[in-house]
Amino acid sequence: MYPELPRSARLAWWATAWLRGHEPADHVLDAMAELEEAHSVVGLEGGGGLVDLLASWRRAGATGVGLALPVEGDPVGLGGPRAFNDAALEAGEGVVAAGVGAVPELVGEVVHWTVLPADRRQLADVGEADRGLRSALVEAADELAALDVARWRPEAADALMDLHHRPALDAPLGTPPRCVELAARGLQAWAIVDLALEDDGGAVSAYEIGRRRDSMQPLERAARRAVVAACSPEVWPH
Repeated sequence: MYPELPRSARLAWWATAWLRGHEPADHVLDAMAELEEAHSVVGLEGGGGLVDLLASWRRAGATGVGLALPVEGDPVGLGGPRAFNDAALEAGEGVVAAGVGAVPELVGEVVHWTVLPADRRQLADVGEADRGLRSALVEAADELAALDVARWRPEAADALMDLHHRPALDAPLGTPPRCVELAARGLQAWAIVDLALEDDGGAVSAYEIGRRRDSMQPLERAARRAVVAACSPEVWPH
């Protein structure tokens, strides 16, 4: 079972497609409705919904919407200011476009997108993120083999052996196929991390548990960076 594409990643893809004229606004709303959540927008004058958020990005001159997937110690996708960074870190995700960011918070069955000023950020491009993910997968496979992953977490071993089996993602028109593939491989790597860290398995010491977690950290970081690059049009290939 693969992790789902984060809701901010989905919004980044579909909002970009709308801004670039590849998809109508109704398709953006339909794609977000597939999450079976209602959406509201906080921080825009007069409030509103996702259509109002899209319109605010267009008024700001945006030609694409990018993704942030920060965690403590690795604020990938963030460029400031502090209010936006803090909100996105707490949520673990957010979107950025033309100085206007939005951070989701699920309250009951409603996702509230809080709009905040957001600065430009520096990101690895798609090629760099791709290379980083491939390298991290090789290193993780070697480390988990040394830790006898097949004994304590056979599902993770199977996932590492079957890297050609990836989640199928429904991307909007205009999304580069290379980015769709990179996002799928990022989610695949995320699944391997989740499987490897699901429980302590056959670990017999705190040292062994810590080594497992340490061995997965570079892959988890590479997976997030891959998904961010795949869902951030400012670093897409031309």
